[in-house]
Amino acid sequence: MASIVKILRVVADSTRLRILLLLEREELSVAELQEILAMGQSTISTHLAQLKQAGLVEDRRTGKNSLYRLMRENGAGVLTELLTQSRAEIAEANRDQAAVKRVLKKRQDKTRAFFDDVAGRFGRSYVPGKSWKSVAETLLKLMPPMVIADLGAGEGAFSLLLAQRAKQVIAVDTSAKMVEFGRQQAKRQGVKNVDYRLGDMEEVPIEDGSVDLVFFSQSLHHALHPERAMAEAWRILRPGGRIAVLDLAKHRFEEARELYADEWLGFSEGEVEAAMEKAGFCGIQISMVHKEAEAPHFQTLLAIGDKEA
Repeated sequence: MASIVKILRVVADSTRLRILLLLEREELSVAELQEILAMGQSTISTHLAQLKQAGLVEDRRTGKNSLYRLMRENGAGVLTELLTQSRAEIAEANRDQAAVKRVLKKRQDKTRAFFDDVAGRFGRSYVPGKSWKSVAETLLKLMPPMVIADLGAGEGAFSLLLAQRAKQVIAVDTSAKMVEFGRQQAKRQGVKNVDYRLGDMEEVPIEDGSVDLVFFSQSLHHALHPERAMAEAWRILRPGGRIAVLDLAKHRFEEARELYADEWLGFSEGEVEAAMEKAGFCGIQISMVHKEAEAPHFQTLLAIGDKEA
């Protein structure tokens, strides 16, 4: 645990205090901090090294970059109090937070651009972990007629499959081109019970408690904050509703970040279970349902949970 003296010494610098205020709410890279604070790379790196040495921040590798975040375990009470008081005193604090939103929007725009580019040919392109076997495994477990939310639906191929038995399917995706392509495809097939909506998994354009089942089909690893997406799923579910997550098991194929705009390299069973429990789900069941024969041998996990009635 960092000593109070060490914490006070490190946060005495206003720039380091600004960095801590930023990292309190969001993981950020050196380049993103440069953009927000309008400072050079060496300056930012020096400050981060001092904060890390003091045990106030930690980093995790993501592709070619490292993302830094606040390390709350060390000196949490003292640091939280300091940040709370300094937020009103640091003149640049509000401007910094506005800049964070712009930086995160650029991250999301990169993912959105990828899906805009492949709209209309997505189903014919290779996507890690997207297999009909895993879809079939899921459908065997779930399928009385119900209102279903397909979050991160892409072109909506799975939504159209679900629509064969569902009362209604609400297909949500962040790519306008994907949504439009899905609408046209549903129209061509004469499917009238799929409602395509433009929106983010972390801010779902669906009313509270209005659906019976929320589905994430190989989409959760594209979310900036998977736990927030889980919380949104819990919000829109009716009491007694269910969540189903089909996603990649944790892997080391780093090229997936560039090839498929993946934000996360899959998830372990423990990570998915913890996120579901935090969101409020119970009766959680998790299993591996598919392993690809060809390298890099992606595996797909299926997680199902309930919202208490």
